[in-house]
Amino acid sequence: MLICLTTFGQQDTLRNKRLNTILITGGIGYSAAIYGLSELWYKEQGLGSFRFFNDNAEWNQVDKVGHFYSTYHFSRLGNQVLRWASVEDKKAAFWGSIAGTALLIPIEILDGFSPEFGFSYGDMIANAAGSAFFLGQELLWQEQRIKPKFSFSQTSLAQLKPDLLGDGLAEEWFKDYNGQTYWLSFDIRAFAPESNWPKWLNLAIGYGAQNMLRAREFQNNLEGFNSYRQWYLGIDLDLTSIPTKRKWLKTALFLLDIIKLPAPALEFNKNQSKLHFLQF
Repeated sequence: MLICLTTFGQQDTLRNKRLNTILITGGIGYSAAIYGLSELWYKEQGLGSFRFFNDNAEWNQVDKVGHFYSTYHFSRLGNQVLRWASVEDKKAAFWGSIAGTALLIPIEILDGFSPEFGFSYGDMIANAAGSAFFLGQELLWQEQRIKPKFSFSQTSLAQLKPDLLGDGLAEEWFKDYNGQTYWLSFDIRAFAPESNWPKWLNLAIGYGAQNMLRAREFQNNLEGFNSYRQWYLGIDLDLTSIPTKRKWLKTALFLLDIIKLPAPALEFNKNQSKLHFLQF
């Protein structure tokens, strides 16, 4: 009995230490990230009075998919670090998903005070959907069989509107929605465990849009641009399926798995269909 009590006491101490580590380092890192984003997005335009803004018709909803993607991976990361702190699986998934949405609330509030933006209920719905997508898979399958992923390539449009689409790779990565593609990567082996389908090979469905110089379609038309949506069907590599006993490598593969690596894909849009041997 004494040995059992001692063991449980040691486990509680370890759990508390790890939770404290998460709270301290996470708080510092999150504060730094919010400060960096405020410098990137809000420094030049400043902040005004709080207002609401309906931006659901903008950017062909690529920005909304980006919100979904972000909160999904915040939830996924939160779940992983809580499990590292020995939190029970279902509780880790639940609180990780709550944190995924909560982490973006300050950004939405900053948007609310921005003269050029505003508090968007569409963003909040997309945020909640990303966290719910993570939690739903954990509760249904106890694993993530469908992972949102991201890829980016620079476009010439950013040079025409650097103030809006970004000036340089670092800004364009966040601001130029023309270069962003979001994917859902399906783990086929998980859905068909008795098949001979390779565990590391996934099928992916991608979404993006092109020719968006401005946020809304009528603004694009006035500039002489006709935007269009892009859909993709391709293959993807599941980096987390790579077997390794090295913890640092397993962590690195987990983090890198948010990126869709270049691979063959079919593109479908209103103008044409074409094959990309390496789609970024």
